[in-house]
Amino acid sequence: MLILSVTVGAGHMRTAEALKKAMLSLSPGAEVIILDTFRYASPLLEKVVLGTYMEMLKMSPVLYGYLYRQAEHGQPLSGRGKVEFNRILNMLAAPRLVKYINDFKPEIIVCTHPFPLGIASYLKKRGTFKGPVFAVITDYTIHSFWIFPEVDYYIVGAEKLVDQCVDYGITPEQVCPTGIPINPDFGIRCDKNRLKEQIGLEPEMPTILLMGGGLGMGPLASSLKALGGSKDCYQLICVAGSNNALREKLNKVAQSLSCRTKVFGFVENIHQLMAASDFMVGKAGGLTCAEAMAQGLPIFIIDPLPGQEERNTEFMTAAGAGIRVEGKNLAGLVQYYLAEPCRIEKMAIASAALGKPAAAHDAVDFIAKAVERASAI
Repeated sequence: MLILSVTVGAGHMRTAEALKKAMLSLSPGAEVIILDTFRYASPLLEKVVLGTYMEMLKMSPVLYGYLYRQAEHGQPLSGRGKVEFNRILNMLAAPRLVKYINDFKPEIIVCTHPFPLGIASYLKKRGTFKGPVFAVITDYTIHSFWIFPEVDYYIVGAEKLVDQCVDYGITPEQVCPTGIPINPDFGIRCDKNRLKEQIGLEPEMPTILLMGGGLGMGPLASSLKALGGSKDCYQLICVAGSNNALREKLNKVAQSLSCRTKVFGFVENIHQLMAASDFMVGKAGGLTCAEAMAQGLPIFIIDPLPGQEERNTEFMTAAGAGIRVEGKNLAGLVQYYLAEPCRIEKMAIASAALGKPAAAHDAVDFIAKAVERASAI
């Protein structure tokens, strides 16, 4: 199995790693390769495309949101624009990828990002690759950029997304709502108070997790300042991800706070930090939402980025598993919910009801059965 992904944020690669782990658990003798597609096929493409994407998110999220919404409705980045964009990707990335596929000879290709999915679809259309192609969509919405006629199957995050796929002309039989594949460790139930003690926190005190995703994006520092003035009501866990400069900044902020605070950088045990927390304040990345729901952890979503984060926020809030918060209202809203613990408990129940901690195993089981059916024809 060849898994094509890209390193933009952390979520797409985390899904790829969860799928690999699940496939090797199902079939220990399987050969599974995760390929960082642009980094391997064209470092220039990685720098230009992904660099531009990240800069747009940081410098002009409103423009990104506008383009995203336009493409949702069949405007500039769908149709002819999408075809031209993928033509450029294929021209720059396909040659090296073709050689890799010819050498590795995968039975199936799985894509956790729409950019390599477009390349895989192109290779299948040309006949370079003849096996099934699977798209694993890592947000709680279906965007036109994921849709290609050569894709055989779509793995999506929730049952309600099947109808969105059908609206794009995909048959229900091609769609499997396993949930977004995540590390199965998020399904492990832990003793909350014991985890708090291990982290160095008070076991009986309410605990809030602040996160900004793998890149540490979002208003983490301002959120920490807003919440850090409470001495006795709650305690904070703050995760900066791989953003070392932000971690240093957060440590300096934490020193001046009256609230007990633990600051972390990039961690491998985020499932334990989630399990130790009563709710989370942060971004609405697809993987983050999936991981939180697997733990039954409500999310207070601050200033979601226009585009897929907005769609993920809509999904979470509609289900009662999260609420959207403006930064200026964060401290007051947190105090309001802590004063009424039944509100947090209700959100936690809604979150757990949507959680799919076995999504990765269910996804590879679906993939294996689809391959078996194709081989029997």
